[in-house]
Amino acid sequence: MNRLSKYAFSGLALAVFACRLAAGQEAATSQIKVDWDKEVAVSRSTPALQVVVNPMLLRGAKMHDGSFAALHALGADYVRYVPWLPYPKQAVAELEPPKDGKTSWDFRYIDPTLDDFMKATEGHSVILNFSTIPAWLFKTDTPVTYPEDPNQVFWNYTQGTELRDPSCKEAAEYFARLISWYTKGGLTDEFGKWHESGHHYKVAYWEVLNEIDFEHHWTPEAYTRFYDAVTEAMLKVDPNLKFMALAMAKPSHTPEMFEYFLNPVHHRKGAPLDFITYHFYATPSPDQTINEWQYTFDAQKEEFMTTVRFIETIRKHYSPTTRTDLDELGAILPEDEKENSQPGYVAKDEPAAYWNLAGAMYADIYAQSAAMGIDVVGESQLVGYKSQFPSVTMINYNTSEPNARYWVLKLLLDAFGPGDKLVETSGLNASFSAQAFSTSHGRKLLVINKRNRPQSIALPSEANGAAVTFVAPSTGDGKPQSNALSGNTLVLEPFEVAVVNYK
Repeated sequence: MNRLSKYAFSGLALAVFACRLAAGQEAATSQIKVDWDKEVAVSRSTPALQVVVNPMLLRGAKMHDGSFAALHALGADYVRYVPWLPYPKQAVAELEPPKDGKTSWDFRYIDPTLDDFMKATEGHSVILNFSTIPAWLFKTDTPVTYPEDPNQVFWNYTQGTELRDPSCKEAAEYFARLISWYTKGGLTDEFGKWHESGHHYKVAYWEVLNEIDFEHHWTPEAYTRFYDAVTEAMLKVDPNLKFMALAMAKPSHTPEMFEYFLNPVHHRKGAPLDFITYHFYATPSPDQTINEWQYTFDAQKEEFMTTVRFIETIRKHYSPTTRTDLDELGAILPEDEKENSQPGYVAKDEPAAYWNLAGAMYADIYAQSAAMGIDVVGESQLVGYKSQFPSVTMINYNTSEPNARYWVLKLLLDAFGPGDKLVETSGLNASFSAQAFSTSHGRKLLVINKRNRPQSIALPSEANGAAVTFVAPSTGDGKPQSNALSGNTLVLEPFEVAVVNYK
């Protein structure tokens, strides 16, 4: 209870919270127990995020400066960069097939945003994923058209399910030229002409395609052949490049993809199996409100973590040295989908508490992933806004400042990382989660309120005097706040994420 007076609530929020506590509406105090001598796992997990290209990240756009400043301030590794299908001119570098000695290589609408991304992440590892490849590489009934305006949304570019070159050589050479453009100063086109870029970036990872169960509907056999051809061609350009594969949208629906791809016998000799990747978005139904979302998010998250355990079993059986990146984790509200399916419809604003709910869900996925040995836990995504999945944004699309989802990621990045030892933590219940870590910077306890109500939790006696850093409704879009714990009772706001830093 001592912590209550230290919160930076607005007057109204403070009064409401105090009344709820006084009226006894909070849950009965729970007791967390920690055995610091009983190690249960060693974390390999790095908190990370993805950056999806859209017009708000263009130079001069409203959200450009604040978004890239926030990205730089995170200092994250494994940052995933995805130019994708709604904007063909911002994602595809060769929109027309080579013909009569001429090519259409054009990076005018691609490079400025990528340059700003590489500057913001300088000194940290990045993952590039040019997942939208030229439509002319696929067999289609008619040529695929695209808007002249590079900022016009177009959802029907990724047509076709069969490459026109079944050997995959044509597509592999496209990717080899892309990596050459960004790491070797330019590319040599299909007719032997050199195109100067001046880029000599360090690219640590390249992810081969995105959501292959949705985009072009790859079979395990076809994707594996494609992956082997692409990685072989790209390694000839940059032998140090590492690769990520699959990026499955619905991993629980096609476990055969993991079983086939992770089996080395299905690959060419020497094919790199560095990383597998897959995604999760909580998706409530249209008739639900945030009072139901808290339970829907929790249930769907637990189903996903069950899927992760299953895939980990497959991975460890077939390719134990392959690592895992959960590189799109978030929530998509029904209003976002309504915007995409109903032209002219504008999504209703998200409830303020939603951002804390989504942040709490990500924090819980991180804690469970650390216990399972997952390597990268990537929050999705830096920038969204009305018409472009506003509920996934980590930047407030009205103010261009970071929101609570961003600050939860920053809280985790600053507190935890690979090498931390997870120790036995008990006394939990369905309404909150907690995990104790022994880190190189001391003992820490991650506590997450999964419910839309305050909760009072009794910590071990040694927590008295600990510094508590937290993201909660009271912190709004501001930075995490800190105070000292007097006694050993921790009072959590709805959907709060807190790190208790022991003395």
